[in-house]
Amino acid sequence: MRVVILAGGLGTRLAEETEVTPKPMVEIGDRPILWHIMKHYSYYGVKEFFVALGYKGDFIKRYFLDYSRLTGNVTVNLGSGQVDMQQLEREDWVVHLKNTGNDTHTGGRVRRLQSCLDDSTFMVTYGDGVANIDLRALLEFHRSHGRIATVTAVRPPARFGGLAFGNDSMVTAFTEKPQIGEGWINGGFLVFEPGVFEYLDGDQSSLESDALEHLATDNQLAAYQHAGFWQCMDTLRDKALLESLWQSGDAPWKIWE
Repeated sequence: MRVVILAGGLGTRLAEETEVTPKPMVEIGDRPILWHIMKHYSYYGVKEFFVALGYKGDFIKRYFLDYSRLTGNVTVNLGSGQVDMQQLEREDWVVHLKNTGNDTHTGGRVRRLQSCLDDSTFMVTYGDGVANIDLRALLEFHRSHGRIATVTAVRPPARFGGLAFGNDSMVTAFTEKPQIGEGWINGGFLVFEPGVFEYLDGDQSSLESDALEHLATDNQLAAYQHAGFWQCMDTLRDKALLESLWQSGDAPWKIWE
């Protein structure tokens, strides 16, 4: 199984961070959110990644080129020039870093990878969202429905907390911001058959409006409903939330050891 991670957008709603680095490289717990996403897939045995690059794609290339050096210990003998590297961290991943254009839309990025993907089922997700989705169950659901595509449907966290009050109009409690009735949305973690490429035409194709919407019209889009944790990183507030969860030692998306 192969997965495409869309990592080429501008990330304008997180401009405080993305003016310097591409959004998938914004760090949670000293690791890029892209790494967190890949660790999730790897836990379920998905080890081959196609990272669709665009905006500041060179940053992502450098990260993987220097992955072991950045995560291990290094001793440099300045006299002899000898470099000794210890405790290198390695992952059994194959990572294809593919330039898909700075101005290419989401569907166009997937389409540019057609020659690598059009012979079997593959997965796609966005490079800015984490979840505790059971990917085996997702894949089984997709195969059991026999459609071209499956989208993981999630309920986004409510933007605001709530108030509880009694008959006398006195506030009795503040409620947290649960994932409740704001409707189901596309949470990424998609599964596709090669037939999806018939719905994509050129770099300006949108995965959402050109592919998913038309697949739904053709009764070719199934929805795997995920009621567990899901969180995208659109704003600094989202980043702060994910960071606080990670630092607490109880990040819901950390399903690996």
